[in-house]
Amino acid sequence: MHSRTLHKVSIYLFVLLIPGIANGILAQGYPAINSARLEQSLLTLATFGRDADGTPNRVAFSDGDIEGRAYAMSLMMEAGLQVSIDAAANIIGFRAGTEPGLKPIAFGSHIDMVPHGGNYDGCAGSMAAIQVARVLKENAINTRHPLEIILFSNEEGGVMGSRAMAGELKPAALQVRNSTGYTMAQGIQRLGGDTTRLANVQRSTNDVTAFLELHIEQGGILDSEGIDIGIVEGIVGLNWWDVTFTGKANHAGTTPMRMRQDALLAAARFIQAVNEEALRMNGTQVATVGRIEAYPGAPNVIPGEVTLSLEIRDLSEEVIFDLYDKIVARGTQIADESEVAISFLKLDTTGKPALTDERLQSIIERESEALKFTTKRMQSGAGHDAQDMALITPSAMLFVPSEGGISHAPDEYTLPEELAKGTQVLLQTILRVDREWD
Repeated sequence: MHSRTLHKVSIYLFVLLIPGIANGILAQGYPAINSARLEQSLLTLATFGRDADGTPNRVAFSDGDIEGRAYAMSLMMEAGLQVSIDAAANIIGFRAGTEPGLKPIAFGSHIDMVPHGGNYDGCAGSMAAIQVARVLKENAINTRHPLEIILFSNEEGGVMGSRAMAGELKPAALQVRNSTGYTMAQGIQRLGGDTTRLANVQRSTNDVTAFLELHIEQGGILDSEGIDIGIVEGIVGLNWWDVTFTGKANHAGTTPMRMRQDALLAAARFIQAVNEEALRMNGTQVATVGRIEAYPGAPNVIPGEVTLSLEIRDLSEEVIFDLYDKIVARGTQIADESEVAISFLKLDTTGKPALTDERLQSIIERESEALKFTTKRMQSGAGHDAQDMALITPSAMLFVPSEGGISHAPDEYTLPEELAKGTQVLLQTILRVDREWD
């Protein structure tokens, strides 16, 4: 049993959670989100793309991804949306507005997952967006603006769909393969997109009124502090490098310790230095080495070459590159002392820091407070589709708690009532933007 169920009763009908609800209508006059139906959509989506042992594995471009997308599109059509797939394989559900000429309000997330990931990352926001559309249909609520529910393609493998929409999907990225073995280009075609028409996907700053994304926090702050809604102030930028140490491969038995040019030993010292330099700076920046490959990779051979990953994240690009310069200096010093060479290769898989729109933050905060929900302003340490959408339109994110801070793992979980609270805030934020913005 999940720990928070010990002190929170998991109520599946959200209409029972908030004082002042009668017949599914909130005291403020808004229709209420049906928590049971929202949870059921997540549970059904989770059945697509499992390994033989039942482990979630709905990676982009896989058969499970295709099946999950078909299910999501069926829900969108039930919600009265006109459903299409654009050239980048994004699924778009369109709902017409009452005032011609107004730009659409867009909201959504993604349904693909990391290998052996969880059932809430991206999926919660996608199912929430569809439920918003369904509630509007059931209550015959017409918005001034058109609405677009967007389920972005291949978020986990490089925010492919949202980058294409922002005009940031580079040709080199189309050749990147994910764990299915398909390249992005092959995956786009497999999911019903068209790589020959990717330019048609790009939106300009005049095409969208605003973009909103609900997401699980993927950290433990909201859960540990008992906060209902996280209001994201910004999404950190991230930069990746391959760092290569080149020494000299030699016999592990006959080469004395003091005569070695061990690339792996230098790399080990470098990994420690990365951690030290990140901790030495003030702020919330993070630096990570998550992958390491040693060559030739035999137990009886001194490694002659080692390539490892370096990732740095922060809300400020200036901080990212300041920390990078410090890490380069430490790496160069370690290489010199170890009598090996070092090189840094910047990869084209970066995400720029994105501050969310302050007006949208304030609306989310006001709507949460009207519902007596507690809030916290915070940054997102993970990248999201909203990061790219912020390049072309005012964008915002709201977080709901992740139990235990677990994410990208099968134990990832958010209580049904917590997701329903976030979805209620999403609904009311969209309707307020519709009323107040042109």
